[in-house]
Amino acid sequence: MPLSKQVILITGAGGGLGATAALALARQGAHIILLDKSIPRLEKTYDAIVAGGGPEPMLYPFDLAGASEEQYQEMADAIRQRYGSLQGLLHSAVEFSAYTPIASHNTRDWGHTLNVNLNAAFLLSRVLLPVLQNSAQAAIVFTTDSAARKAPAYAGAYGVSKIALEGFARILAEELEAGRKIRVNILMPGPIDSPLRKKAYPAEDKAGLPAMNSLDALYCYLFGSASIGVTGQTIDAQTFKP
Repeated sequence: MPLSKQVILITGAGGGLGATAALALARQGAHIILLDKSIPRLEKTYDAIVAGGGPEPMLYPFDLAGASEEQYQEMADAIRQRYGSLQGLLHSAVEFSAYTPIASHNTRDWGHTLNVNLNAAFLLSRVLLPVLQNSAQAAIVFTTDSAARKAPAYAGAYGVSKIALEGFARILAEELEAGRKIRVNILMPGPIDSPLRKKAYPAEDKAGLPAMNSLDALYCYLFGSASIGVTGQTIDAQTFKP
């Protein structure tokens, strides 16, 4: 099992693409740290991993938007104490309410969306960098949106957060490239039959869209040895060939 010695933390692991990634990576032997604010959803992913024969994952209930910097640091310390090092970090948690004109965008929704989609990614990456540095090789993957990154009308805080997240990922990749230990890449899933897609495009016929598990090979590539040396890249699931 190619990922049997890997410990990978996944945000938004209670459902959607986060749960899909957790199952795919666990099937390859990875020890998954499941992070989500919903305990019942975390337990569902946990049960699916165990039922599939994967290593028993670690549950970490955590509110990305509401947690303090001290709580983020406590998480990093707990992971270091338990595992010693971390080989992967997947930013898959996402907040999206609706497509909204800037003129009528609710301030509270704006702040909450940026907190989950952008600020949490910064805080989590920062506190976990020392734990990732303890590994010979490690990967950080940020999840973007092929539509929002083009800054269309009404994308609002969600669009802004995805544009900024890509910029942050590229800056981080540049800063870490010289160390040759931590690779940083951006995953662009494209149109896919996910809960987020259903929420954003409720009237769309999803029958022709790829299933979420079509990304399994891509997740395994991004966290596996085949992607060592690949950093600062945006990987498009629609053109990726394993």
